[in-house]
Parts: sequence; C-alpha cells; structure tokens
Amino acid sequence: MLTRVAGAVTGALLALTGVAAAPAQAAGYRYWSFWESAGGKPWTYATQGPATARPADGDALGFRFAISNGTDDTSLPSAAPDFRAICGGVEKKDGTKRIAVVVDFGGPADAPPGEAPPKKPVEVGCAEVREDATGAEALAAVAKPLRYDSSAMLCGIAGYPAHGCGEQVTEKTPASAGPTASTAAEGSGGGPSFGVLVGGAAVLALGGAAIWKARRRA
Repeated sequence: MLTRVAGAVTGALLALTGVAAAPAQAAGYRYWSFWESAGGKPWTYATQGPATARPADGDALGFRFAISNGTDDTSLPSAAPDFRAICGGVEKKDGTKRIAVVVDFGGPADAPPGEAPPKKPVEVGCAEVREDATGAEALAAVAKPLRYDSSAMLCGIAGYPAHGCGEQVTEKTPASAGPTASTAAEGSGGGPSFGVLVGGAAVLALGGAAIWKARRRA
C-alpha cells in the first residue's frame, strides 16, 4: 500500500514540478528583494536576510520592490551601488561604519492593487551605524518605518507597501524598466528568488500531506 502511495506522491510531485517549471504557468511573487555590493562591485543577490547580514564600512545595500517569478526575472535596484556618491560627504567616526543604502520602490506595474509607489521612485541615504550593526539596522537608519511579518520577512520600507507581504500573483506583470538579474549575471552573482523557494516548499508540503493522509487510511 505504502509503495503505491509513494509512487503516487512521486508522480504528483513531478507533475507539480512540471507545472511550476512551465513559463506560461509560473507564479510570480511581489516582494522586496535584497542586494549587496562590497567595495564598489556590482549588485549581487544577497544570500542572507538584512537582519543577519553585517556589511562593512564602504559597502552598499540595495532593496527593490518588484514582481518576480525566477532568478533571471528578479529586478535589480535601478541606482548603482555608488558608495562615494552616496556617502562621500560623511566622515567615518570611531566606533561606527558608513553604509550606502539604495531603496528602489519599483514602478506602477509592481504596486499592489489599490496602492501606488512613492512619487520619488528611488531613495538613497548614507547610514551611520555602529560597527557591528546589521543590514536591517542600516536600512532603518535611512528609510523608516519598516514593516515585518511574523516570520521576520521584510514587508514594507518607508511605509510602502502599506499592506501585504510576498503575495503570489496569478500572472507575471512586467516590472518597470531597469536592469535585471539576468543582466547582472555577467558581472555579479545571482541568487534564488523568493518565488522559487516558496514554490519548492509548497511542493514538498503537498507531498508530505498526501503521505500523511494515506497512512491514516491504511
């Protein structure tokens, strides 16, 4: 019985994976992506969240609100990680570090229903924070208020958007014009998008639920 159940679950997982992989059926997610730049290098998709990242003096952090359904589709911040331009007039003080912060609110196509991005699409600021401060603390120093969900996912920056957090969209809406992760791949490292990670977790969850139900029937 369990052998047949396992086979059925495997087939279901393959079918779900195939659907998720099909471009016409791929789900998109609306969320804030997080980017890093060390020493003036191009933006790279962050491998950890801003709450655990600890940038060094002279680094830049980027945040972009957009709809994404895959690594190549994740939009980069439209402003360059130019530490000198953003923090050039700020002198380093003992016990502190300077972090250039870029916040890209995206365009109208990225906005949740009933909301619109701020009139100024990109905000930059130089965060002066203590030497052991995290990326989240640097962001909070220049773009309050921040909004997080119960799992500590960053949902809103500077009050935008006012509601929601990482919602799935049924159809990919083209993001506003700007460089994308596929362009950045030539000179920077990409990273897994939120949509890819959530999609994989959903497939595993469905498979586990099917096995549990089958065992109860047995």
